[in-house]
Amino acid sequence: MINCLIVDDAPVAREILIEYCKHLPTLQVVGTCSDAFQARENLQQLEVDLLFIDINMPVLSGLDLVKTLKNPPQVIFTTAYKEYASEAFDLAVCDYLVKPFSLDRFIMAIDKVAENIGKQKTTASIKPSENQHEYLFVRTEGMIHRINFDRILFLEASRNNTKVVTMEEALLSTMPLSAIEKQLPAALFSRVHRSFIVNTSKITRLQGNLVFIGKKEIPLGSNYKNGFFKILGL
Repeated sequence: MINCLIVDDAPVAREILIEYCKHLPTLQVVGTCSDAFQARENLQQLEVDLLFIDINMPVLSGLDLVKTLKNPPQVIFTTAYKEYASEAFDLAVCDYLVKPFSLDRFIMAIDKVAENIGKQKTTASIKPSENQHEYLFVRTEGMIHRINFDRILFLEASRNNTKVVTMEEALLSTMPLSAIEKQLPAALFSRVHRSFIVNTSKITRLQGNLVFIGKKEIPLGSNYKNGFFKILGL
């Protein structure tokens, strides 16, 4: 069951969403709100898995509300304005529905939500094996290096080779990035670009489409942004 909170200052819009939710037995509407401040109270008091929220609302917009949430649920914006889509997806929301939207488009959005929630539960249920290695063997020209995961800052694809940058040195491995990625623990490493994998524990800041590890600027690819932000809980 997916617990839903509907936030829209238009009563008709709230009623439409309630009726759409009735078509899917996995959805349960636990509350409706007419403004962002009511929504904040409900989010603190109720168990909410999915937030349907309008953008253009009095005092505090839907976008601004989502920005204030430290651990937001899955978010679907429902709005009459197309021009906020880019800003909305920068917040790593699940979907963006432009009013009036059809029932089939609504169902497609819910399928995305269900998939995301399923991934989160799977990740949470995976426990590391007691015998799981805490290190990686990296092959370079004429040598094999053992590197502890917590010493790796990031990895960068270089044609068919991979540059492994650690806290002490940079090694050029003869192994492709895809092969090394299979040996990295998903709980610690995340691909942020087709050519870069970062150790998330070493990130110092994010700015625009850049990930910073110390002074090193690493590009954040648009195809990886939403998934990366979800891993970070943003």
